Amino acid sequence: MRGILFAFLGGAFITLQGVANARISQGIGTWQAAALTQFTGFVAALIVMLIMRDFKRQGFKKVKPLYLSAGAYAAVIIFSNVTAIQHIGVTLTVALVIIAQLALTFLMDHYGWFGLQKKRMGLPQFFGIAMMIVGVVILKF
Repeated sequence: MRGILFAFLGGAFITLQGVANARISQGIGTWQAAALTQFTGFVAALIVMLIMRDFKRQGFKKVKPLYLSAGAYAAVIIFSNVTAIQHIGVTLTVALVIIAQLALTFLMDHYGWFGLQKKRMGLPQFFGIAMMIVGVVILKF
């Protein structure tokens, strides 16, 4: 149940962040909005980490260099979402983001990328993604 709650919260806050960033970017620019959002996210995470006393300095040394690029992904995510929202609206943007996430996670599971355990994908999974794509087409028109 806890996982479902946090997944729901994460999805809701991604949408809220996208809309807020789109509004911020109208005044200062898209990359500037991404930088501002990343900075405020860093400050918020740092404050929570300090309050929770959850600082593990040795843990940083164990992180593989490939995974350190995740923060840079966030800049691309913010820029892409802001630009998409400004061009196609929130609903279509979120629908396409979800499809992109599912398609990539499908590949990650299937091939075991990033050290994930390989999972066999079959016709039901392909059908599910296809249904989502059809749903986006319906949303578009």
